[in-house]
Amino acid sequence: MSLVLDNISKRVGGQTHIHATDLTLENGTMNVLLGPTLSGKTSLMRLMAGLDAPSTGRILWQGTDVTGQRVQDRGVAMVYQQFINYPSMSVYDNIASPLRLMRKPSAEIDTAVRKTAEMMKLTPMLDRKPLELSGGQQQRCALARALVKGAGLVLLDEPLANLDYKLREELRVEIPKIFEESGAIFVYATTEPEEALLLGGHTATLWEGRITQFGPTAQVYRRPADAITARVFSDPPMNFLPIAKTGQKLMFGDGQSAPAAGALADLPDGRYTAGFRPNHLEITQHTGDAMQFTAQLAVTEITGSETFVHLDHHGDRWVGLIHGVHDLELGRDLPVWLDPAHVYIFGEDGALVAPAAYAIAA
Repeated sequence: MSLVLDNISKRVGGQTHIHATDLTLENGTMNVLLGPTLSGKTSLMRLMAGLDAPSTGRILWQGTDVTGQRVQDRGVAMVYQQFINYPSMSVYDNIASPLRLMRKPSAEIDTAVRKTAEMMKLTPMLDRKPLELSGGQQQRCALARALVKGAGLVLLDEPLANLDYKLREELRVEIPKIFEESGAIFVYATTEPEEALLLGGHTATLWEGRITQFGPTAQVYRRPADAITARVFSDPPMNFLPIAKTGQKLMFGDGQSAPAAGALADLPDGRYTAGFRPNHLEITQHTGDAMQFTAQLAVTEITGSETFVHLDHHGDRWVGLIHGVHDLELGRDLPVWLDPAHVYIFGEDGALVAPAAYAIAA
């Protein structure tokens, strides 16, 4: 069983929401759509569900062309960011409602509801109304109503965005377990790279209506195909720095250099872009190979156990994620260090030339 998007696109009022896209999702897989707001995640999900018709291309479900098929006739369930339950109905009746619309026998409905409720840890709450539940329990009720249909395709559009931190963490752990039990194709949209890594499976990164890369989540994170994918799969976004390859050295700004070792030794001389994630920038030197740069400190943000430092490096805006709470003077020149093992190299066209050494070893 698979879902195939064959050269689909979506245009609305002369604007392209989804550029020509090919994507195959296999049965029993967890698939994450990762991208910033307005990157096309919801538009792509609506095409998968049949809520919108593609401008070009076709959609195949289990080998059958379902492009023109009504959403009601597809084996699809969808859960939105704003979880929706029927407030006047019990949790039991909320979960049972789609099966009753399908006119299933009462005994079959009861078995399915109780099985799904057990999976979602809702059994003690079946007689309650949704407004008597916590936010996390209400979202589990909405998920249970989607799953009880036995849909082969379950679409989750940022389902945890409106929950508090504790509930988000709880459900992030539970959703992969639910997915394993259901055997359906799950598609989960999020703006958060950390959430994609926690969910695992496969990730498609989106940028301005295009899928820039699709593959196993850890692989896409460690080896982004290009600078755009690297920017999307980093929170805050990846930092960039123009560099030059000269002989057996990589020449960075501030007169810093690093050996062009390994695959980089055969790299043609020329100009490139170095990329590094915020958590790899340090304000103290931890390794002897670390390169030192000087940047002006513009803003600091203390999050509790970590400090974000916003830096201006000769016009390039960098962000560093530093462990601990640091009281730093704004406007001053701040020395920062970067281990060359954490540097990605991109060509002038943005394509990845060499992944970071740590990613190769991982």
